[in-house]
Parts: sequence; structure tokens; C-alpha cells
Amino acid sequence: MDTSFFILAIVIFLALAFDFINGFHDTANAIATSVSTRALKPRVAIIMAACMNFLGAILFTGVAKTIGGSIADPATLDNGMEIVIATLLAAIIWNLVTWWFGIPSSSSHALIGALAGAVLVGAGSDHVKWEGFISIVKVLIFSPLIAFAIGYIVMTVLKWIFAKKSPHTVNKGFRSMQIVTAAFQSFTHGTNDAQKSMGIITFALVASGQLESLEVPLWVKLSCATAMALGTSIGGWKIIKTMGTKIFKIEPINGFAADMTGASVILTATVLHMPVSSTHAITSALLGVGSAKRFSEVKWSLAGRIIVTWFITIPIAAVLSGLLFKILF
Repeated sequence: MDTSFFILAIVIFLALAFDFINGFHDTANAIATSVSTRALKPRVAIIMAACMNFLGAILFTGVAKTIGGSIADPATLDNGMEIVIATLLAAIIWNLVTWWFGIPSSSSHALIGALAGAVLVGAGSDHVKWEGFISIVKVLIFSPLIAFAIGYIVMTVLKWIFAKKSPHTVNKGFRSMQIVTAAFQSFTHGTNDAQKSMGIITFALVASGQLESLEVPLWVKLSCATAMALGTSIGGWKIIKTMGTKIFKIEPINGFAADMTGASVILTATVLHMPVSSTHAITSALLGVGSAKRFSEVKWSLAGRIIVTWFITIPIAAVLSGLLFKILF
């Protein structure tokens, strides 16, 4: 078998494995509130999320092109395939570690940090598109702040509108509406997160000379969408437990506000062709909603642990991918 073809096959396998892990790691965030408020049964929520993730994944490609070309130019890398292998291994390892401890970290941060680190070590700083890398990091930093603010505002408005209504009646109505918002959030997760693996595979195809541009082939779209949907079907109960029960006591109206906020931020980023962390958007929206509900009820010690993980993910993934490149190649 041709060595280059074998290496490309390894890259595609690792990218789909990353997407699969992303499915049960990040998609748990999208359905956590609806499961915790019993708007949806866990099995139904997972099946619905898998279907909506698949649909969202095949409809957009703008983020894939950003991932594939904004951090490095694959056509100029002599060892692009090896760089991608180190990138994916580092991102997968970090995702599994944080999943094991039930911490909702960012797969986006892991992948982007790992790619930058692997390019830096494998090709040199001249091959890193620092302007593109910094612009992506800025979006990753500001999107959770925006989600927090919007979540706070949305929940404040809802509290004002339904202040004189019976809590039982309000929550009964919003429990039904959560089915729609959970589906919407799962859809937007697919529109943004699945594209990251599409972008990495397309990066590898250009680096190996199989493609001349960063246009995402149909088979790549379908493969990544399917891998994420299958990962979603496995579920991520550790993350669901953290998101749905440990930050604050979530009621259906809170879940609705958080889901709508997170999904809106993610979809806006997708339309703008920018990769964001669905984990960050959803968690920050939940923290904003919890603050509006009652600031003292939010378990800020856990929130602080989550935020620390957000900040350390990019540098840790970068260092890990650099070390893996040195060890393996």
C-alpha cells in the first residue's frame, strides 16, 4: 500500500474519531438542561440530538474553510500530514481527560490549540498564520462573554413578564418549549462543531495533494456528520450531570432561556464562518441565566473550575501536540 495513502487514511480515521468523541463530549451540553428538567427522556433527547446534529453538520461549510486555512496554509507544509496526526491525537487525549472528570471543556479550543502547536513545532513559527489564529482566539474569548450577558438579559426579561404567573403553570409551558430549544441547540452544535473535523480533513487532503482548494467534498461532510451523530447517540452522562444539576437548580424556564441564548450565539458564529466553542456558549448562557435567577444560587466554585479549564485548554493542547510531533516524527 502506498505510504502517503496509508497516512491519509490514519488522518481521516483520527478526525472522525475526534468528531465521534465531540459528539458525546459536547452534545451533552446541548441536551443537559432538557434532560435535567425532564422535558425530554434521556434516550429521546439523545436520538433527537443525533438527528439534529447530522442535519446541521451537512448544511454549512464556512467554519470548515476557516479552520482549514486560517491557522496555516496546508499547501505550503512539507509535513502537513504528520502535523495533522499530532493535532488530532492531542485534541482527542484532552477531550477524553476532561470528559472522564466530567468537566465541560472546549473541543474547539483543544483542536485549534493543538493545530497551532503542531504547526509551530513541525514547520516553524513562519508557517503559523498568527493573525488568523489570534482572530479565532478572540472570537473564542468574547463569545462566552456575549452568551453570559444575553442569558442574563433574557432571563431577567422572562422573570419580569411572568412575575405574576404561577410558577407551576409557567414551568409546565416552558417544559414543552424546551423540546424545541433543545432541538435548535443540537442543530446549531452540528452547524459549527462538525465543521471543525471537516476543516481538518480538508486541510490534510490539500496538504497531501489530493485537493487543490479548501472546498469540502461531499463525502467529508457526510462522514463527519455521521461520526458526530453516532457519538451523540452514545451520550455524555458525566457532562450532562455537571451541566444539568451542579451549576444551579434548573427549572424549565431557565433551561429555555439558556438553550435559546446558546443556540443563537452558535448559529450567529456559524453564519459569520467563525468557529466558537459550543461548550463555552452553552455554559456561559447557563451561568448568565442562573445569575439572573438568583446570583447566590450559582455554584461559583464549580463555575470557576470550568472557566480555568477553558483558559488552560489552548496552551495545554498546543504543548501536547508539539510533544507528540517530536515523539512520533
